[in-house]
Amino acid sequence: MSIFDDHKKLYPIAGLLFLTLTIIVVIAPALTNQKNNAPLPGSRPLSKSEKAGKLVYIAEGCVGCHSQQVRNVEMDKMWGSRPGMAADYANIGRTSILQNTATLMGTERTGPDLTDVGNRQPSLDWNLMHLFNPRAVVEQSIMPSYPWLFEIKKEPAKWEVVVPVPPQFLGGKEGKVVAKKEALDLVAYLQSLKQVPLPTGTKPMEFLFKTKKAKVAAAGTGGGEAKADAADGKALYATNCQSCHQENGEGLKGAFPPLKGSPIVMGENLELYVDIIMNGYDAKPEYGVMAGVGTNMEFNEHQVAAIINYERSSWGNNGKKVTPEEIKKIMDFVKIKAQQ
Repeated sequence: MSIFDDHKKLYPIAGLLFLTLTIIVVIAPALTNQKNNAPLPGSRPLSKSEKAGKLVYIAEGCVGCHSQQVRNVEMDKMWGSRPGMAADYANIGRTSILQNTATLMGTERTGPDLTDVGNRQPSLDWNLMHLFNPRAVVEQSIMPSYPWLFEIKKEPAKWEVVVPVPPQFLGGKEGKVVAKKEALDLVAYLQSLKQVPLPTGTKPMEFLFKTKKAKVAAAGTGGGEAKADAADGKALYATNCQSCHQENGEGLKGAFPPLKGSPIVMGENLELYVDIIMNGYDAKPEYGVMAGVGTNMEFNEHQVAAIINYERSSWGNNGKKVTPEEIKKIMDFVKIKAQQ
């Protein structure tokens, strides 16, 4: 064929063929996937700080130990309320003009999955302490420390974010731990990781390989089907409260208040108690700010009552038990008050 002997004809034809195949094999399917897997209603692009935090996440190699994908198997249910789907990642744009999209789904779970960590652990103080020294909040943690994301200053400026790290974790240094911009950006990115609810009427994919039918959402992943006699207060506490207040209920001095012997836990002001669980509490400067765990995790009255009863009967506490019915009335009132 003479075409192979004439480079003036061969190169344009080969280039046209390559372009045609690229459109058919790569571009058209990509556009179809993008159309069929649009971002879920309620999802949003990352803010400037969250984007910067994502770059810190990449630079520090966090993807090597953490995944961001809830598989459709029962054992992954603790990481999210539903299995992940393509639309969960549709809002992720290019990292930069020169860098492709980074979904950071991961391949290994040396540490927990982070798909919904923004709901599971929304506390700024906890996340910063965990980055400075994971053993400060989780004694058995094997996660490395990231002290270069912080500074130790004797007199921090008013605008700087001081991390309430207990003195025994400062390595003999004196002063206060101050979070650098990189640490704040990284935490902003972590707190942005929240599993977006599906539109009303949309049925999520089911978890597979179920070992048994659970009576309640005992691990506190939300949902309103728990019954008063079934909610597991100890499991709820371990999943949602223990990382700050510790397994022994003694908290961390200067960071998170103790529940052992607490006047709030043992007291008669149930409205304050429920309000703190649902909407959080700012106890600064004595303690860090507590996020609204109950609201974030969509606790119902059975789960809140189970947590209260567990805390009131543990670590030597002997407070009065509560019922879901009385907690329901308070929750309704607290919700109205929070919306005002």
